[in-house]
Parts: sequence; structure tokens; C-alpha cells
Amino acid sequence: MKRYELSEAQWARIAPMLPGKVGDPGRSGVDNRLFVNGVLWVLRSGANWQHLPERYGKWKSVHARFTRWAKAGVWEKVFAELIKDRDNKYLMLDTTLVRVHQQAASGKGGPKTQELGRSRGGLTTKIHMLCDSLGRPLRFMLTAGQRHDNLTAKALLEGFNAEAVLADKAYDNNDLRTTIADMNAEAVIPSTRSRKVPIPHDETIYKLRNRIERCFNKLKHFRRFATRYDRRADYFLAFVHLAAICIWLR
Repeated sequence: MKRYELSEAQWARIAPMLPGKVGDPGRSGVDNRLFVNGVLWVLRSGANWQHLPERYGKWKSVHARFTRWAKAGVWEKVFAELIKDRDNKYLMLDTTLVRVHQQAASGKGGPKTQELGRSRGGLTTKIHMLCDSLGRPLRFMLTAGQRHDNLTAKALLEGFNAEAVLADKAYDNNDLRTTIADMNAEAVIPSTRSRKVPIPHDETIYKLRNRIERCFNKLKHFRRFATRYDRRADYFLAFVHLAAICIWLR
């Protein structure tokens, strides 16, 4: 097995979820595994598509197929199947900023509709993530880098159940606490200094929140997650989901 490629066991788990199987309408994807391994090489290395090794085929063909799958939501569908085996005891919320490469900041239409924004780090995108008890990713949302952490919290939690929701003090607001209470879950969130009467939280459970931070660290081993090279937000989000798929396949 070459570097960055899926093992036999990993491939067996996702192969039935991909388009191009025997019996699917259209052309058969006889090279599905080669294609996925090629995309993984780009994801992990962070290299430009033009530098894709020849063993994966013509880079323009691989790139075109990647964009078709991204627009069709293929990577998100595979991810959705894998997370059905999640641990629902706790849910964890957090965000990370990723720098936007200059090649992602160019192009027609500008940054307004592609989740690009200015923050202390310059031109950035913020990745909002929900994790399960084991620190495995469950849902992602993208916003411009200057947007506040808690703006997507309710949307990330929608449809999930848990005994408790863990988050840092950036998520301390009454609206989110009400949402968590409506889930019949405990809000394990430290109070901000501005709160006149601090709300106590379970400090023992809160220690588990480092799992979502460790998850971000693992995801940032994939260079196209750690730095945004894609101008279009849907292409970048496809790479985000593919990196998360790799976490679930470990």
C-alpha cells in the first residue's frame, strides 16, 4: 500500500457507498479506488492538482470527477453513513480557523458567497464542528473567519440527542442553553466573565472536551484541511468531509 492510500479493510467499508458500482445507472467506475486514492493524495499532501502522480491518471480527469462528486454531495453521503455508528452520550462543539491561500481568494464573484472573511490571521475561513463522545466528527459548517463561534451551534446540534453538550465559554449564551435544555441534555459550558451570576458546570465531564481539540489536530494533518486552497466553499467542504471520513475509517 502506497503512502496516503486506503487499506483493503478501509476500502471495503466505503466501496458500496460510492457511485459507479455494478448495477448503478451510467458508466461503471472501474477505477473508483484509484480515483479515491488520488484525491486522498491531494488532500493529505496539499499539492496542486497538476502535481498528482501519474499512477492516478490524468490530473484534469481526476479533478473534474472530484468536482462532480463534490457538487453531488457524494463525500457528505459517505460521511453520513459512517457516523451512524456514533457515541451519543456527549456532544462537543468547537471551531478552528484556517488560513486561505491567495489562490482561493481570487476568481469571479469575490469572497462574499464563499465563506471567506477577515480575522486576526488575515483572510480566513472558520470551520465549525460537532463531535461525539469519542471525539469523532459528526457535522461541519463553514463561515467567514470573523463570524462568532456560537452562530452555528443550534444548527450543528439539530437532530442529535445526548446526555450533555460540551463547549467552551464562547458558547455561553441563554439561547443555546435553552436549546440544549429542550434536548433534555445538560449544558457543560463555563460561564463568561460578563455573566453576573455564573452558572455552574460539571468540571469532570468538561475535561473530556479536549477530545474535540485533538480531533481538529488530527484533521489538520491533512494539508488541504489545514489550509484552504479551494476558491469554492463546496469544494473545500468536500475535502473537509473526506478528511473526516479518514478519521472514521481508522
